[in-house]
Amino acid sequence: MKFFVDTADVAEIRELADAGLLDGVTTNPSLIKKANRPMRDIVAEICDVVEGPVSAEVTALETAEMIREGKILAGIADNVCIKLPLTLDGLKACKELTGEGFLVNVTLCFSAVQALMAAKAGATFISPFIGRLDDINLDGMELIADIRRIYDNYGFDTEILAASIRTINHVREAALIGADVATVPPSTLKALVKHPLTDKGLDQFLADWKATGQSIA
Repeated sequence: MKFFVDTADVAEIRELADAGLLDGVTTNPSLIKKANRPMRDIVAEICDVVEGPVSAEVTALETAEMIREGKILAGIADNVCIKLPLTLDGLKACKELTGEGFLVNVTLCFSAVQALMAAKAGATFISPFIGRLDDINLDGMELIADIRRIYDNYGFDTEILAASIRTINHVREAALIGADVATVPPSTLKALVKHPLTDKGLDQFLADWKATGQSIA
């Protein structure tokens, strides 16, 4: 599974990239608002830090404007992935942009048939929102499983990008089902490496080493 981080905080992205944990980044208008900086500046800086896809979202609602905005975003850096909403206009724009060789992430997916349509439109990534389905008492993981089965049935190349991930268990379950990518907040990505028994074992090793009176240096 590939790991993307869902943030527009360049400092957080740099820290995780330096640790070798990142395969890409996803942003959205809400994250850009939180960062409180010009969008193009943020995306350009992120693309300098991360070699993998960096999703940047259009704000237009009509196909022609989505295409126009998408090409502007893609002009920022070679690894920009144009993020489009899962609407009919968005799928038309997806077909056009992927046909021209651009990376496209179709976002706000909440059903398997939506994901099927995005794959038929040539989407590079489909972003089903797990947490938001859980919020309304639906099973987000069931959606991931349904999309995986449909894509495997027909040999679609579109990658399943599990989004709106809230917990470590979301990551584990998405990986078991076969999601290609998980995009997670920085705090969740850091938490994936933690376990109380790891901390306990390390404390014991260090205490025993100190008791030997030795030094590696």
